[in-house]
Amino acid sequence: MFMRKEFIKKIYYLFWIFIVGCFVGWIVEGVFSFLKHGIFMNHSALVIGPFNAAYGLSACFLSALLVKYQNDNYFKIFLIGFIGGSVLEYIMSWGMELVLGFSAWDYSSKFLNINGRICFTYSIFWGILAIVWVKLIYPYLIKLIDKFDYNFGKKLMVGLLIFLGFDILITCSAFVRAREVEHGIPPGNQYEKFLDRTFNQKYLKNMYNNSWGDK
Repeated sequence: MFMRKEFIKKIYYLFWIFIVGCFVGWIVEGVFSFLKHGIFMNHSALVIGPFNAAYGLSACFLSALLVKYQNDNYFKIFLIGFIGGSVLEYIMSWGMELVLGFSAWDYSSKFLNINGRICFTYSIFWGILAIVWVKLIYPYLIKLIDKFDYNFGKKLMVGLLIFLGFDILITCSAFVRAREVEHGIPPGNQYEKFLDRTFNQKYLKNMYNNSWGDK
């Protein structure tokens, strides 16, 4: 029973780290796009809500990978982040291309890149981020999560998980429908008409920094 409670609590912390990471990443990418292009881009992985899953997964990954090295020297943390972050970024890029048919980033023009999925410059950023995350952000984020009522937090977590499941289903159906539109297939029901009006190709291209549909 004790082990089960400990496992649930770890999942609880990782879930809220994921949610915070998703939201912060969505804001960071949105501000960066606005400063660079002068327009707002909805860098969410899901069609409803500010959920930049790449940042959420990265936050969980860095937390799980580095928590036991929290008190170690900076160089060791940098090296772990450099290698671990690069591996994660490569897997995310490969997985996105496998599932969606494209990757939201391409480093082919960058110095020392591997298949355009990772590059030396951003691997350095991963190392720096690892230090900043485990030394500065993670300890305060855990304290913030601890301030929430645990029982209420669990109920809210369940509710959000149900919503995310619903959001994932709509996102997947939006991609399927967008591919059908590419092949000239007309909508067959009211739901497909809704997707064509709301979560269409233009919407998806904006979500994925205009990468969707380019390959």
